[in-house]
Amino acid sequence: MIALLQRVTQAQVAVAGLTIAQIDQGLLVFIGVERDDTEQQAERLLQRLLHYRVFADQDGKMNRSLLDVHGGLLLVPQFTLAADTHKGLRPSFTPAAEPQHGEWLFDYLAQQARAQHDKVETGRFGADMQVTLTNDGPVTFWLQA
Repeated sequence: MIALLQRVTQAQVAVAGLTIAQIDQGLLVFIGVERDDTEQQAERLLQRLLHYRVFADQDGKMNRSLLDVHGGLLLVPQFTLAADTHKGLRPSFTPAAEPQHGEWLFDYLAQQARAQHDKVETGRFGADMQVTLTNDGPVTFWLQA
C-alpha cells in the first residue's frame, strides 16, 4: 500500500459539487492499493499514519504525531499512486489492485482507522472527487507498507 500524506491546516473532498468530507488541522492521505496488498499491510500503514511524527513540538521540531495533536485524518483513495511511470509517456496501471480488491482494502483501512481515532473522514472510492487543501509547511511524505 502506498500513502502520500500531507500535513494540512484544512482539507475537503467534494463529489458533484457537494462536500462529502472535511477536516481542519491534520493529515490528508491519498491511498494507493497495489495488487498483492493485504490487511496486514493496511494495519501497518495505519499505525505509521497515526504515529508518524510530522507535527511541531514546542521547539518547532517534528516530534508530535496525529494522535498527539488530536488532528483529523482524511483518507482519499487514489489508484494512480500505484502507476508504473518508469518508461514512456503514459503511466501503466498494471501494479494497481483490481477495483474490487482496492475498494475492499481501502474500506478496511478506513474501518480500522475509525476504530482507533475519533476524527476520520474519507473520500469515495471510484468517484470523480475534487480535493482542496492547505498544505502546512509544506510537509508531504510518501510512505509504503
